[in-house]
Amino acid sequence: MYMHIGQGAVIRAEEIIGIFDLDITSQSHITREFLRNSEKRGIVVNAAEDIPKSFIVCGGEGGTVYLSQPATSTLLRRAESYTL
Repeated sequence: MYMHIGQGAVIRAEEIIGIFDLDITSQSHITREFLRNSEKRGIVVNAAEDIPKSFIVCGGEGGTVYLSQPATSTLLRRAESYTL
């Protein structure tokens, strides 16, 4: 199944490793370093029109980090509906 994450972007639900709240997790230096390294590797995709509220870590070929506009709770609800 595919999940819509904003800006017309869709991802395979099976590839989702984690969905994270950007405001809460970016307080940690480890998360900031992870996002900075992901940006340097070129695996960050911005799927947000405005300031992103969440980020999604996906596996697959080399992995991808998606910045997303919908709140984490919305994305989690969508992901759970695909696993039922």
